[in-house]
Amino acid sequence: MKFLFSGFFFISILLIYHSLLVSQNIEKVIIESNTSSSFRALSVVDDTIAWVSGSNGWIGRTKNGGMNWEFDKVRLFEEMDFRTLYAFDFLNAIIANAGSPAYILRTIDGGMTWLPVYQNSDPEIFIDGIDFWNDLEGIIYGDPINGRMTLLKTSDGGYSWESISETARPKMDKGEASFAASGTGIRCVSSNDLYISSGGKRSRLFYSADKGNSWKTIETPIIQGEPSEGIYSLALSSKNMVIIGGDFTKEDASIKSVFFSTNGGKKWKNPKVPTNGYRECVEFIDENTLIATGPSGTDISYDGGKAWELLHEAEGMHVVRKARNGNLIILAGRDGKLLVGKLQ
Repeated sequence: MKFLFSGFFFISILLIYHSLLVSQNIEKVIIESNTSSSFRALSVVDDTIAWVSGSNGWIGRTKNGGMNWEFDKVRLFEEMDFRTLYAFDFLNAIIANAGSPAYILRTIDGGMTWLPVYQNSDPEIFIDGIDFWNDLEGIIYGDPINGRMTLLKTSDGGYSWESISETARPKMDKGEASFAASGTGIRCVSSNDLYISSGGKRSRLFYSADKGNSWKTIETPIIQGEPSEGIYSLALSSKNMVIIGGDFTKEDASIKSVFFSTNGGKKWKNPKVPTNGYRECVEFIDENTLIATGPSGTDISYDGGKAWELLHEAEGMHVVRKARNGNLIILAGRDGKLLVGKLQ
């Protein structure tokens, strides 16, 4: 069941300009989406192409910078919650569902057909996110099974996936897992580096310099100890690392929910002004500018995460992503809402 949604009738459009953001005046047109999905996965390829996915089997894509979208339900997987997504272009993308049984699906024809490339029926399987170093090499991570993080690697662009050996997968504490809130608890950096966040009883970063074959851990001061607490998202620039989260049962609380580091996590600092509540996603827009979003609102920082201010005109969403190649910015959230803009 495919629908074509135009930007004037079904998509919330947020026109973001840097000079306007500074004064917090954002021109926007808000129009509700006609899907029933809670969107939590975004992949913005460039200034024209982006994909989105979420609950109730919904997948969407645009090829004109978010002005028009095609939405469809994945046939035979209409009840799945697709919280993991990576798009290569307008025709090629990978999705995975949250929960068990877990499926990884790949399309080469823009979502007309989806090929199951991995399946796991272990009752403990729960996929949290995906990222790629290049068009061939990528990694998927998930909650621990038998005390070790789930890690799947591909070297052929996602057509096949293999589990990293058990001894190479990091051990996790009892009650330590991750959050599939926005798909940004994993970041592939440069040609070999990889960061993954955990939360719950213990919340820290796992770092690999060799694409997941060996690991170091980075302790963090973010709120932790309860199943709902910890890091929900991380972002990196050439200068700063930012972790963000909180407690999803306390959407307005901001105590120990955001920190930044200028030395790779050796030392963490509190921002002078924190975000205005629990946030599920943080994204660098340029070297110093970040946007963070969560159910209770969206914030912006112009100084690498040292201080935050609420974007009063923007709604709270689940995920924000900037184009891998370009300036297109998209936010997505509950009730099928999308905000689309470009930083100039």
